[in-house]
Amino acid sequence: MRKIEKLKLYAEQQEPLVVASDTIPDELFATNHVNRGLRDLNGKGVVTGLTTISEVTSMKEVDGKRIPCEGELWYRGYRIEDLVRKYSQHGFGYENLTYLLLFGSLPDEQQEKDFIESLVLSRNLPTNFTRDVIMKAPTKDIMNSMTRSILTLASYDINAQDISVDNVIRQSLMLIAVFPMLAIYAYHAYNYDKKLESMYIHRPDPKLSTAENILLMLRPNQKFTSTEAKVLDAALMLHMEHGGGNNSTFTTRVVTSSGSDTYAAIAAAMSSLKGPRHGGANLKVMDMMDEIKENVHDWTDNDEVRAYLEKLVDKEAFDRKGLIYGMGHAVYSISDPRERIFKGFVTKLAAEKGAERELGLYNQIEKIAPKVIAKKRHIYKGVSPNVDFYSGFVYNMLGIPRELYTPLFAIARIAGWSAHRLEEIIEAGKIMRPAYISVMDEREENLT
Repeated sequence: MRKIEKLKLYAEQQEPLVVASDTIPDELFATNHVNRGLRDLNGKGVVTGLTTISEVTSMKEVDGKRIPCEGELWYRGYRIEDLVRKYSQHGFGYENLTYLLLFGSLPDEQQEKDFIESLVLSRNLPTNFTRDVIMKAPTKDIMNSMTRSILTLASYDINAQDISVDNVIRQSLMLIAVFPMLAIYAYHAYNYDKKLESMYIHRPDPKLSTAENILLMLRPNQKFTSTEAKVLDAALMLHMEHGGGNNSTFTTRVVTSSGSDTYAAIAAAMSSLKGPRHGGANLKVMDMMDEIKENVHDWTDNDEVRAYLEKLVDKEAFDRKGLIYGMGHAVYSISDPRERIFKGFVTKLAAEKGAERELGLYNQIEKIAPKVIAKKRHIYKGVSPNVDFYSGFVYNMLGIPRELYTPLFAIARIAGWSAHRLEEIIEAGKIMRPAYISVMDEREENLT
């Protein structure tokens, strides 16, 4: 028997011991007043810090009572609707909102020019890095490939361990600039090595925006339309920050609080984001939609769509988890502001791509699913579509492979992670050290 098979057999034999040792009765969490997942029964998170970077609002206080409201998302005091409206009409927004998150204000014309120039100067990988790091050991898991690249970049930085503010700004700008290259080059290496397709490595164009360069580097012919670039830019703006309480941003702050370096902190955030409960949600939506399309014959038939959605909730279809993916959010109740904004961009792109029929199915599900969930489940708050409900559909229309869906989330969110890392360093207090209550049984066996 080979060594790997012996180790696998040993692990299988130990599994019952681990499960028995580490299973904690649910009632102990209640009796010890422990909020599982750092959330109470109403979904409200346990407060762990203060921030000036962003705010997520889903409740308003009226006459001393907290009541659900239309979801709101704010970046540095600006409503996300206003920011997206401003930059979707004039230029591209991702770079300007990155400046806003990092430095606390929107750039004027000269600041915008200087900032974009700094990103262009940072958009270079070390000599032979693509060949020696990214193209070695290609993998379908692009998030893992990116994380390996991030940690390797530390080896090329003579000031990797310096956590002074100016050095962290430099490192953050470099990572923000190269993230699209790390993701797309990793995909091309995988596509060549594992899927046996052709490989092409396009260099980014210094005259183009981040969204434009993503499409340029991804596509063999380097061509894209203005609508495609604008929709992708909107997706980046909507995903780049979402309060300090999401799992990957909290991870960034926890690692930063230990005094660790930028590369380690961002690598940790990547490891958090890749989890299917966090950054992989739109992949689940797409897989679910594939099954719905196969099993619902008339996409315009409300009754047929409703019947299949009921099967999903009753754990009789798809992955039998009882979930309609893309519906509901841990914070928002009445609506997700990102979904409200994004839907307009989705509609415009669907018209350009001739995908109105498929969009119609999404619209059907958006209307019917909340009613099905409300009828079938006892819920504490309303249910509405979240931004992930449409983002996978958009990426599919843009011809972006599914292996890049979560990496695209990371390309956007690196801006928010960097802002929170800087805030944690500037406010440097104590290392985060949450408490766990031990519920183990003491043993009195004679060990002599």
